[in-house]
Amino acid sequence: MSSASGNAAEVRRLLKPFAPWFVLSAVTGIAAGVATVALLRTINQVLNQEGGMAGGLLLTFIALCGVALFGRMASDVSTNFVGQRLVAQVRKSLAQKILAAPIDALERYRTHRLMPVLSQDVDMISDVAFVLSSTLIAIAVALGCLVYLAILSLPLFGLLVVMLVIGATIQIMAQARAEVGFWKAREYEDQLHKAYRAISEGAKELRMHRARRTHMFGGQIERIVDIIRSVNGRAINTYVIASAFGSALFFLLIALILGWAAFRNTDPAVLSGFVLVLLFLKGPIDSIALALPNVGRAKVAFQRIADLSARFATPEPHLHLEHPASIAALSHGIGMRGVRYAFEPAEGSEPFVLGPIDLQLRRGEMVFVVGDNGSGKTTLIKLLLGLYAPQQGEVLRDDAVVTPETRDDYRQLFTTVFSDFYLFEDLVANNKGEESAQALPQAALPYLQRLEIAHKVSVKDGSFSTVDLSTGQRKRLALVHAYLEGRPVLVFDEWAADQDPTFRHLFYTELLPELRAKGHLLVVISHDDRYFHLADRVITMKSGRIAEDRARAPQGLAA
Repeated sequence: MSSASGNAAEVRRLLKPFAPWFVLSAVTGIAAGVATVALLRTINQVLNQEGGMAGGLLLTFIALCGVALFGRMASDVSTNFVGQRLVAQVRKSLAQKILAAPIDALERYRTHRLMPVLSQDVDMISDVAFVLSSTLIAIAVALGCLVYLAILSLPLFGLLVVMLVIGATIQIMAQARAEVGFWKAREYEDQLHKAYRAISEGAKELRMHRARRTHMFGGQIERIVDIIRSVNGRAINTYVIASAFGSALFFLLIALILGWAAFRNTDPAVLSGFVLVLLFLKGPIDSIALALPNVGRAKVAFQRIADLSARFATPEPHLHLEHPASIAALSHGIGMRGVRYAFEPAEGSEPFVLGPIDLQLRRGEMVFVVGDNGSGKTTLIKLLLGLYAPQQGEVLRDDAVVTPETRDDYRQLFTTVFSDFYLFEDLVANNKGEESAQALPQAALPYLQRLEIAHKVSVKDGSFSTVDLSTGQRKRLALVHAYLEGRPVLVFDEWAADQDPTFRHLFYTELLPELRAKGHLLVVISHDDRYFHLADRVITMKSGRIAEDRARAPQGLAA
């Protein structure tokens, strides 16, 4: 299936649950449009007969007003309902897809591309939903007016159709050209979001480098913003010029009709009907024309959302989002047997291949994983954690093979602190309910005190009072998470890299040995060779393979 057809299928899937509401909105909108056209006919009839509006005509006029009012209200309410529900569904659906997407797929789809889809594109759909019903009613009114004019006079209607075909052709060409501009602007929005992340996350570095700071603003942000302004401006101006030309066509058409009446005998009711309806019709046509730019942008947004949804359409199997959390048990240990994983190669480079890896880790061990940058340490850990599924070989839990069906349960063995960790404010300690949440402040206090952050952070209502701390202090908070979760296996990726010498020494000589003594399996990525002698084993990675797996004799807990 091509990307375009796949995106179209995804858009249809998103809209399908709301089909009845679309039908209701369309039917009531058409009813409002027909009633509006009937009102115009009634007004034209009153203008061309004696006696004015009285008796039956008055009742008919009031009834038509009621139908037009009720139809518009029902169409607006239906469309608003669809818009709000659709936006809510899209947001939930995208969140579920991201939560269930394979980690390697998420890593390939960069954050600067992800966030604009989740915010800007979804908001665009919400904005368009508010004008959809009025546009629908405008279309119904326009079609009803055309039918009425055809009934009044076929020759004049033929002239009108010729002029409308010219105007519609110009509008279609304008829309196609403008949509290309919207796509181009949307691609530059991704670049702008990437630049915004750079000036936010790299603020300190930019303060220290004037040339880079100047280039960042002038060479990237200012340039991209100007391109977006220019592209969007040209696209919208295309619509505006086409709309102005359409308005001019209306007045030209009225002039032609009046000229027609000057040279041919024309019923005054027909002449007044055409002039009245055309003057009224300009409003709905302008409404449709003004909605076209938003509809064009919404089409681009829908396709971007559909593209993101399609990229994550293959969720990780058996990922139990609906299952309650639980503490997994580990009797003996975990391991790998013939595990191999290869990354897709970048253009012009060789692919990085990890493995084959054979490894057995036992509960109660403290294992250091060491090696140069790019040796495969982090990939090994992600395979061990079950974040990556091995392309060959097997991951083992208590000598049982971890299958796709059991991989999510297997992951519940681990508490991790990655080098690029994210620190959640809320604490989820063993999922034991309200009683556990009430006990969290007292349970966390000893760890906060020992890690010397109790004067800055407390636990209230199941969350840390703040995470606005230095990187080293935030890592200590992450360690508090690990203590409170109490899972069998703890994995630390360069935890001590951001700590001062005192805490680094405390981590290696006291905290890790205490956790090992409680029966935890500890896997530590480290470059601190001063403390390698404290590990039970030191696994050295080189070029994606285990170069050495050396057991160390116990040498005490002091360095």
